Amino acid sequence: MLTKILKIVLLLILFAGAGAVGAFFYFKHYLQEEITVPRTLYIPKGSSRSAIMALQKRGIPVDRRDYYLIKLIGYPQAGWIDLGTTHMPRGKFLYKITHAKAALQKVTLIPGETTEVFLGNLAKSLDLNETRLLDAYRKETEIPEGVLIAETYSVPKGIDEEGLVHYLIGQSMQKHRQIAKKELGHFDAKEWFSKYITIASIVQKEAANQKEMPLISAVIYNRLKRKMKLQMDGTLNYGKYSHVKVTPKRIQEDNSSYNTYKIAALPPWPVCTVSTAAIKAAIHPASVNYLYFVRGKNGTHQFSNSYRKHLQNIHQK
Repeated sequence: MLTKILKIVLLLILFAGAGAVGAFFYFKHYLQEEITVPRTLYIPKGSSRSAIMALQKRGIPVDRRDYYLIKLIGYPQAGWIDLGTTHMPRGKFLYKITHAKAALQKVTLIPGETTEVFLGNLAKSLDLNETRLLDAYRKETEIPEGVLIAETYSVPKGIDEEGLVHYLIGQSMQKHRQIAKKELGHFDAKEWFSKYITIASIVQKEAANQKEMPLISAVIYNRLKRKMKLQMDGTLNYGKYSHVKVTPKRIQEDNSSYNTYKIAALPPWPVCTVSTAAIKAAIHPASVNYLYFVRGKNGTHQFSNSYRKHLQNIHQK
């Protein structure tokens, strides 16, 4: 009986040993497999399992086997990972995402700038392809303007066009939702961008300073309520026309729905990127009955609630 038990134990040891040897060579081959990955990638905070799911969404060939291997190595780093190259053995990739960090550089989106101009400048400063960058933006969102929040972003060096746009929009949309829920109690994308961010963008273009923003916002609401044309130059500085001077000729020739000298409504979309201050002004306009404003000698605006007073302010310039 004892001899039989010893034979069984010996067989189990042999099978276990053979299995271990087989597993060793299997995973050795698996870890040496060459895979294609982005130069830089973003891993959100969370568990190892959520990290694997995020990598799968980026099209990286990982599965449950990699989950268990990562658990043996450590934990995935949260944030941007600089992989250094786009081709590497799987084992090196798993080690990188548990140990490497990306080198970051700051890029600033100035309030009032348009997305098209900003991405064009970004392509030059980061040595990226401008066409691919604009295409990536259009694929990521159907909203042509106002999605990116005007602020400073920490961007990983070596990031590609698709990754950069995904990151910028992701960070911005998170902030849009936070502001909307805090100021309105809810977030409705259509209402948010077609109304509040559109008004905020006009405020951003027209206001001489932050103090004027609620007053400009009030003028917009008051004129819309009376079905008056906004007649504001800033609405014509959309897209590629961001820095083009608005002249009588430009007003006459522009037949787009952004020309508020011709339409008695808001433009269909925002005309530029906006700051948090402009958004808050669009949601909370000043409680005044102003309908007109004109830039004064000191660069700030003079406001009035009648056309007669407005003409007086013009003549005093």
